[in-house]
Amino acid sequence: MFENAALVVLGFISVLAAIFAVLTKRVVSAVIASGVISLMASIMFLIASAPDVAMTEATIGAGLTTVIFLYALKHIRASRGGKND
Repeated sequence: MFENAALVVLGFISVLAAIFAVLTKRVVSAVIASGVISLMASIMFLIASAPDVAMTEATIGAGLTTVIFLYALKHIRASRGGKND
């Protein structure tokens, strides 16, 4: 019972983060929101008794992808002369 409630809450947070990522004007906020979505997915995998998938999703989806996007944004801003979005 607790697992189902936790999955619903995590799914709701994921949907809110996805809506925020689509509607926000700031690219950095959208990237961080996508990281939150991946983090919620990894917790859902953990609750569904798939710890290996959860660790992979947390490492690659929430961690590495977010860092790569933020690193790319930094270089794009540097190439444009430090102009913010």
